[in-house]
Amino acid sequence: MPHMKDSPRRSDAQRNRERILEVALAELSCCPDVPLSAIARKAGVGQATFYRNFPNREALVLEIYRHEMGHVADSAAQLLDTRPPAQALRAWMDRLSEFAMTKAGLADAIRQVTGAPGGPAKPAHTPVTDAAALLLRANEEAGTIRPGVTADDFLLAIAGLWQLDPREDWRPRATRLLDLVMDGLRRGAPEG
Repeated sequence: MPHMKDSPRRSDAQRNRERILEVALAELSCCPDVPLSAIARKAGVGQATFYRNFPNREALVLEIYRHEMGHVADSAAQLLDTRPPAQALRAWMDRLSEFAMTKAGLADAIRQVTGAPGGPAKPAHTPVTDAAALLLRANEEAGTIRPGVTADDFLLAIAGLWQLDPREDWRPRATRLLDLVMDGLRRGAPEG
């Protein structure tokens, strides 16, 4: 049976979905209460197309969250392919802080949909935890961090990122915090 390419209809549907997610991310990051009709209009799709992809606000917000967390997680392997393990880990920490700060409005939208009684649960951080584990393993094997640090330890250590105010000049403080965590990871490393 010959290999069949995606039909034009399927690729249009995929483009529509990606466009909705892109517009929704920008809109919800600015205003967690933005009407879904405004997102559909800005994405250039009709109401029927919008609701076929995302039947309600909860479905949309949770898919954006999964989508964005997937990008952050995927960047770990890309960084390891292009940099030494310690540099890859530190660069990934910066990406995670960028995600945490620039998506603060999205966090409000997530709290709104997951905080309602009987509402959906917030998606697990599994892709980010797996990415952290990948980077930590690579660094442990290279001898650049102390042995035995788990992804959960690491994520707890950087949890202060989520306490920073994204409306202020958060970058210098995030850099100091992440450098401090990196210094702690290096302490006791076989290489050091």
